Amino acid sequence: MSSTKKNWPKLPLGIRLLIAAHSMSVDAFSRNDGSAVNRRLMNLFDPKASPSRKPDNGVVSSDIVVDTTRKLWFRLYSNTTTAGKMFVPIVVYFHGGGFAYMAANSMSYDDLCKRLAREIPAVVVSVNYRLSPEHRYPSQYEDGFDVLKFIDNPDFEGFSAFGNTDTSSSKAFFIAGDSAGGNLAHHVALKACQHQFSRLKLRGVIALQPFFGGEERTESELKLAGAPLISVKRTDWMWKAFLPHGYNRDHQVVNVFGPNSVDISDLPFPPTLVFIGGFDPLQDWQRKYVEGLNKSGKHVYKIEYPNAIHGFYAFPQLPDTSLLMAEIKNFVLKQLDQ
Repeated sequence: MSSTKKNWPKLPLGIRLLIAAHSMSVDAFSRNDGSAVNRRLMNLFDPKASPSRKPDNGVVSSDIVVDTTRKLWFRLYSNTTTAGKMFVPIVVYFHGGGFAYMAANSMSYDDLCKRLAREIPAVVVSVNYRLSPEHRYPSQYEDGFDVLKFIDNPDFEGFSAFGNTDTSSSKAFFIAGDSAGGNLAHHVALKACQHQFSRLKLRGVIALQPFFGGEERTESELKLAGAPLISVKRTDWMWKAFLPHGYNRDHQVVNVFGPNSVDISDLPFPPTLVFIGGFDPLQDWQRKYVEGLNKSGKHVYKIEYPNAIHGFYAFPQLPDTSLLMAEIKNFVLKQLDQ
């Protein structure tokens, strides 16, 4: 039985209106066959934030171009209170949006990354990767890993002004992301843990309600078919727009521990923190992800919020958002102590 509105958690009117507007724009401005998104109209519902050279509650930001030919760039967030400190972790963040929507400078992600930089505290690298369906798999993964190589280059001095001043030692970094960005975090980390960086050292993965799936319809997908923001119809469209033509949702990048998955047991995959919401239709796939990591012998920590919808962390006024921030900080500090 699918969920009805009376089963959903009570949300403030402003949040309900924002979710409704976003859902409407996604449905209205995306071609049904997964071949196109009307970017001009979609951007009207995705307000952007400029980088902040003046401290915003202690955080400054700037945009750094990696590759002009594919418009690959990232927004760098620095906490001014960490200036001069030797060991400040780096968080490489991938935004959500089903691989097809949103950007590193979307207002909601600008706010989220500022909060991460402020509360961990950390230097945050928020990646603006290419979007589907114009750019299908593996474009997004390639962009993510290329950003890692860019910041690993000793010629990049973006970390020196605010912490990470010791150039003789490795710099601890974490790969994080939400929804589709959580999927990206897993796959980029999979490649990163097999790469020899010159100055970066991967210490963990942070996946906020990561976007995984498969041909099977899970109980949560059926039960929460009418849940806010995410629906089976929308996620099917996102996978269709993301995958190369001819592949289904049991592709190894979608169903990561499914029939076509790659064995990661022998890979040095780092400890992983996974957040799951009780009103997220994707929650069963996220639990399968946790189970797969466990069976592969990896350290994984699962945090569940029973009343959380998909994308709840975009709304700082929701109590679970503050709890999530505290858990992320604790995880980062714990891994740095290892």
